[in-house]
Amino acid sequence: MTNQIAIWLGLIIVALLCLDWYFFDWSGLVFLLRKGVELIEWLAFWR
Repeated sequence: MTNQIAIWLGLIIVALLCLDWYFFDWSGLVFLLRKGVELIEWLAFWR
């Protein structure tokens, strides 16, 4: 991955987080974090 691609991906992620904050009051991020915790717990069970 080149630096230019990394910078663009970082800017896109920051822009999406700003949109989630402005329009949805962090509900999208909270949903993704909850699903991430569920995934980690599920993977720990199969360990």
